Amino acid sequence: MTLKDLLVYVDAGAATMARIDLAVALARRHQAHLTMLHVLTWPAIPPYVAAQIPASVLESQRDALRADAKRLERSLRDRAEAADIRVEWRSVEGDVLEVATVHGRYCDLAIIGQAAEDDPGASGAIELPERLALEIGRPVLIVPRYGAFAGVGERVLVAWNGSREGTRAINDALPILAGAKAVTVLSINPPSGMASRVPGADIALHLARHGVKSEAATAMAEDIAVGDILLSRASDLGADLIVMGAYGHSRVRELVLGGATRHILQHMTVPILMAH
Repeated sequence: MTLKDLLVYVDAGAATMARIDLAVALARRHQAHLTMLHVLTWPAIPPYVAAQIPASVLESQRDALRADAKRLERSLRDRAEAADIRVEWRSVEGDVLEVATVHGRYCDLAIIGQAAEDDPGASGAIELPERLALEIGRPVLIVPRYGAFAGVGERVLVAWNGSREGTRAINDALPILAGAKAVTVLSINPPSGMASRVPGADIALHLARHGVKSEAATAMAEDIAVGDILLSRASDLGADLIVMGAYGHSRVRELVLGGATRHILQHMTVPILMAH
């Protein structure tokens, strides 16, 4: 797979510029088309309250939101086009989760931000990262809400447990891994049945056949969460990207995240590429 069609979710939040800069860097590196997706959502007003508000006032509010969207478009377009890449702006009215899920299925990689409850400009729903990671069938690159990230993929930490989700994440990350200077495949609490083999050795061999040189490593999680071990090892290695499966399970007909995945999304310090 190649990365030729990228989508980045944008809003008026403080972290959007860092997300755009990372998306632009990826688009430029892979000579990809970049779509900036913006969702126009109207304030939730109970029907009994809306009935008391003149239609002209409601329309004035909507006009103001459309004008804000236009200003955001000009700002982000200028930032992206200065890098000489192909840019498309999509401003769609509707529910953030529904719109982002639909549009996320028509790209090679969706780039979104970590959930931010304390940023009034961040219009994305709190569950947007997990919803997209589990439902769109495409890899999702989640960018931390704090920090600047000029690029990803120089030094990569891959979380490997032999699962379907982990396999999918590594395959989807191959275009980025191919250009990495260092890749570490980390197996946490490998099964005892793998004692005769080096955990991660087989997937490292597979990566080598794709021209990706990697190092297999193991770690044991006893009194510390798996997510904390991943973040700690990423810091030790100076990793600028973590690649991992988005693990979920069905509960009352709804797909929800496993504990380790949710922990990572809440405490992430570097961008994380997830696939389910």
